[in-house]
This record gives sequence, C-alpha cells and structure tokens, in this order.
Amino acid sequence: MSTSKTASMIDDYERDGVIRVRGLFSQAEVLTLRTELERYMREDLAEKPADARTQEPDGKTVRNLWRIEVHHPAILPMVEKPEIVALVSKLVHGEPLLVGVETFNKPARIGSGVPYHQDNAYFCQSPPDMLTIWIAMDAVTMANGPVYYVRGSHKHGMLPTKPSGVKGNSIGLAEAPAVPLEEQLCGLLEPGDALIHQCETIHHSAPNHSDFPRLGLLLVYRGQHTQTDAALKAAYTAAVTATPPA
Repeated sequence: MSTSKTASMIDDYERDGVIRVRGLFSQAEVLTLRTELERYMREDLAEKPADARTQEPDGKTVRNLWRIEVHHPAILPMVEKPEIVALVSKLVHGEPLLVGVETFNKPARIGSGVPYHQDNAYFCQSPPDMLTIWIAMDAVTMANGPVYYVRGSHKHGMLPTKPSGVKGNSIGLAEAPAVPLEEQLCGLLEPGDALIHQCETIHHSAPNHSDFPRLGLLLVYRGQHTQTDAALKAAYTAAVTATPPA
C-alpha cells in the first residue's frame, strides 16, 4: 500500500469514522478462511464453552462466533497480516493489540439484524482508540443485510444506551439517530473487501431475508495505551447480564 494511499485512508477514517478497503484479502485467502471457519463450526464448536457462540432464535443456527483467538488460535496466522497491523497502528495511534476475532454469520433467510449501537458500549475503552475490521467472506448486497454507518458519528462521543434484548448485541442506543438511511454509508462489499470502523461510530444492520448468506469475519484491535472505563463497563455488565450471548 502506497504512502499516499495510506495517508488518504487515515484522513478519511479520522473524518468519517469508517473506511472501505477493497481486496484486503485475496480470493484464495477468503476461501481458506471460510473453509476453516466452516470446519471449526462443524467439528470443534460443540466442545467449546457455551459463550463461544450465539445462536439465532431457531436455537441451532450460529449467529456469531466469539473469542476465536482463544478457542481456535491456529487461525491467527491467517489474519494477522503485517500490512494490516501497520495500518491499524496509525488508526489506533499506538501499538496495536488484537483483542478479538469474531464472526457475524447472517445466515440466509433467518439472519437477525443488529440494532443501532456504538462498539465502545461493549469494549468500554478510554481513549476510544479501538476499531473493528469487518471482512466479507460473502458478497454483501442490499438484500442480505449490509451494515450501515453514520459518518462522523464517532466525533460526538458515547451516546446514551439501553439494553436491547438482542442476544449477541445486548446494548444499543437509547434513541436511533435522525440521519436518514440514504445518507448513511452502506457497506456493500465483494468477498475479501473490508470495512474498518472506529469503536464509537454508530452502525446497525437489517435482517437477512434473502437466499444468500452474509458471513463476516471481524478483527478487533485496540491501542495498547487504552484503559477500561468503569462507567461504560457497568452499563455493559448490566445489559449482558439481562441478555447473555448464549
């Protein structure tokens, strides 16, 4: 990645709180990752702790995989690319730490939506030098539940929250923003493309009622210098106690 392109991406990220990166992973890398995630769910997941996944309301289909970096660390060499770490270090303003590898599976026809939220309601870090890299394993279309981002919303800090009652997304915004959907960034992607968003950027997604899955692999990084915010942690703990992920 050229110096000028990196500088432009950093400027866009600081302004909008979200950037789209085309071809972050090759088609061969996507195939390898998807094959391994499917194998992990099929062969290993049943032996993992209950909170290693969240299921859809049908009680059997996986909605999310959590803490893959703990439960299946063999995947780490597949995702921690030097060029990603180099870019992340500039975006989190310091030494980057990979603190989470997750999925949002959004299976065909039954994939549930995600309410408006800010990730730092879950991460609880100060300063908010933390981000998520959302990597498409499938094509993300208008029909299968793309993520929408409110550009620039990270500049306004943390907004009031409330428990959502949604498993896997237990805390959301107390009020949805007044920004019309057509003015939000719609995260349409091809496999291997990625979206990188700051932890206080407001975002959400609709259910997947289409016949096509929308598997996303997420890498969560924070700057080594961040600290846990006690007030944010207390609000999150109350919400996740009311609606545990599993």
